[in-house]
Amino acid sequence: MLLTKRFLPYFVTQCLGALNDNFYKNILLLLVTFSQVQDLPISVDLFVNLAAGLFILPFFLFSAHAGVVADNMDKAKLIRQLKLLEVIIMFSAAIAILNGNYMMMLLLLFLTGSQSAYFGPVKYSLLPQALQEDELVSGNAWVEMGTFLSILIGTLSAGILIFEDNGTQWSAIIVALLALLGYLASRAIPALPPQGTIEKIRFRPLSGTWRSIQKVRQTPSIWMAIIAISWFWFLGATYLTQFPNFTKLHLHSGAAVVSLLLGLFSIGIAVGSFVCERFSNGHVELGLLPFGALGLTLFGIDLLWAIPPVPVDASVVYGVNVFITQSQHFRVMLDFFMIGVSGGLFIVPLYAFIQSRSAKGECAQAIAANNIMNALFMVISALLSMLLLGIAGWSIPQLFLLLAVMNFGMILYVYSQVPEFTLRFISYLLSHVIYRVTVTGREKIPKLGAGIIVCNHVSDVDALIIMGTSIRPIRFVMEQSVSERPLLKSVFCHAGVIPICSPKQSETTYNHAFEAIHEALSNNELVCIFPEGRVTSDGTLGEFYVDIDKILARDPVPVIPMALKGLLGTYFSHKDEQALTTIPIRFRSRVSVTLAEAIDGHVANKDSLRVKIASLLGK
Repeated sequence: MLLTKRFLPYFVTQCLGALNDNFYKNILLLLVTFSQVQDLPISVDLFVNLAAGLFILPFFLFSAHAGVVADNMDKAKLIRQLKLLEVIIMFSAAIAILNGNYMMMLLLLFLTGSQSAYFGPVKYSLLPQALQEDELVSGNAWVEMGTFLSILIGTLSAGILIFEDNGTQWSAIIVALLALLGYLASRAIPALPPQGTIEKIRFRPLSGTWRSIQKVRQTPSIWMAIIAISWFWFLGATYLTQFPNFTKLHLHSGAAVVSLLLGLFSIGIAVGSFVCERFSNGHVELGLLPFGALGLTLFGIDLLWAIPPVPVDASVVYGVNVFITQSQHFRVMLDFFMIGVSGGLFIVPLYAFIQSRSAKGECAQAIAANNIMNALFMVISALLSMLLLGIAGWSIPQLFLLLAVMNFGMILYVYSQVPEFTLRFISYLLSHVIYRVTVTGREKIPKLGAGIIVCNHVSDVDALIIMGTSIRPIRFVMEQSVSERPLLKSVFCHAGVIPICSPKQSETTYNHAFEAIHEALSNNELVCIFPEGRVTSDGTLGEFYVDIDKILARDPVPVIPMALKGLLGTYFSHKDEQALTTIPIRFRSRVSVTLAEAIDGHVANKDSLRVKIASLLGK
């Protein structure tokens, strides 16, 4: 995937853009801070804070408009136009650097932020259009890795170059050259025309921002994913902002150690991104989120106890060569690296989730709303830090501890608001820890539209195993007695399970189930049915008692046959009628899920589906 034309030019383009943005921003701040500028009309402190504000302001003003633009024109063409604008901005910036025109550089920083605000939505919304479904997580992993390493390289190289002989001249050349290279790379991106209905584009900065937020809030799962991503940027912004003072005051080290910690954090995010890609098995896997969230909390808390004691000579300032050789600093370095790893593990599936769940033609607008919230959370991060450190008199380690505790609370909130996230985590644990599940034919599940999955019934956790095979939500039709089992009842309730029983037991429940199935299919949802009507106790495929023909007569949607094998005899199976009653002794059992090609609902029937599932089971 990385070397394909549909990804590599885009990847190079976005990496060069992130590198140039951060290189230029840091060059400007370093020039103003360390060059003893005399002719500034404002103080250096005000200039630095104004620069930070002007860079982030465009994300509030223009992100909503940027999302609509990205969804309504060819994405490759838009990227080329934005990169051409970057060339103009950066060539102007080069002239301003050479002339020492700092106020012009400040204005150009605002324009750079504006260009980035327009690039953000197209940057992420391009991926689901350019990549295959099983490449989406990998693509996001590469993007996050490239972005954070570009930020790292841009930040460090600016700090090194600006103090070299002719550093100012070289800086001017580099910002112009990087912009030009980015534009040239963008010209190789293949055409990516708009996917949805073309909308009339109106520029409404304030009302557009509010409308963008309100639109994504209509889909709670996407909205909570955005909140979670924005929370990560809240954490990241706080850590990165406090690195210098934390290093100086609590690690008694110099600027080179700040760069070291920044490097460990950024490389950690890159590593975490690819750990996520490795364990996602080619599909969007929300089950990994709690591992990342837990890591952010645990390593954030451990950082408080990892701070080494004050050296005997309080005036000592460690250089990087001494710092990395002293064992008392190993734990601090590990914590910052693992916070980065946890962050990568946390953020990649969330971006992939938004991309996969957004309606066709609206992905960029969802990303735009995400960028708005990211900017808002970073502003809140700065305000909270100023309040606690400046007014309340907290120490930086205390602030870091608060972040770790708040992270745990935030994740509990997100998971309580979207039960699907919790269910995905349980499904992941079942599929990868308790069992070893392999899926064959995952691509047979339709990406859009209504459909019925028909599967044999082997255990009480079949629904959770099947849930892990599809990024789309699935409504399960399940025997009422199973759906009301202790421990599992609340889980199945949150999953939107449709309980069913025989009409002899309760005609009301029976009829309600068919109405609920019809309503779900009318809403283009996926429905999974266990037509045997009971969990097998001996592994045989029973008769199909659920009237599938009745469902298909009313809603002739595609039917996807599925077979589950390997669960019989495990803790959750009904072999010997002992489900959930014995001590679990079998772990890591091999379980297979096999899907066949979808069958037209007009020709599918109960008997043919039973024969098909039997063949998948090898019977």
